[in-house]
Amino acid sequence: MKHLSTILSLIALVLIAVLFFMFFNHTEQLKKISVATEKQSASTFRIAYFSIDSLEAHYNYFKDMLTQAKAKENTMNSELGNMERSYQQKIAEWRKKGSGMSQKESEQAQQEYGVMQQNLQTRRDALGQEMFKYNEDMKSEVKKKIENFLKEYNKQKNYAFIFAYEPNSFIYYKDTVYEITHDLLDGLNAGYRKKN
Repeated sequence: MKHLSTILSLIALVLIAVLFFMFFNHTEQLKKISVATEKQSASTFRIAYFSIDSLEAHYNYFKDMLTQAKAKENTMNSELGNMERSYQQKIAEWRKKGSGMSQKESEQAQQEYGVMQQNLQTRRDALGQEMFKYNEDMKSEVKKKIENFLKEYNKQKNYAFIFAYEPNSFIYYKDTVYEITHDLLDGLNAGYRKKN
């Protein structure tokens, strides 16, 4: 019996040594697998960017939309200018009458002037809101076209992220190796030409 406890102790010691060996050997294998996975994911993690300024300057659809927006704005400004001129003519008529107007005519002119000012301001606000909505819709449409193109483009390129770069953004450094503006412009303009 005396030897039984010694034998059991030796067996336990051997088993502990085997467990330590297996544990540290397994940990080394996990580290190797982890390092290999990190290297693989680092090599497949790709980013790209495109320049908003270049897109605004060279994307034909965007330029056409800006031209349409400018024409709409000019039409609105013309309408407001016509309203103002018409009101100025009415005011000039009242001034010509001047002291020849009765008290009732003077009060009526003041009321009419107040209504004209209110109408002008109401129309100016309505046109401003209409223009704002038009611009927002235009931006949304352009953004949707860019996103749709990039989805198709990225099926072959496999970028993890594609950023839009603007000069006032918080990106302080960019490597031109990752710039895809030229590809984006070529693809968007080709798609726009097909539709026109």
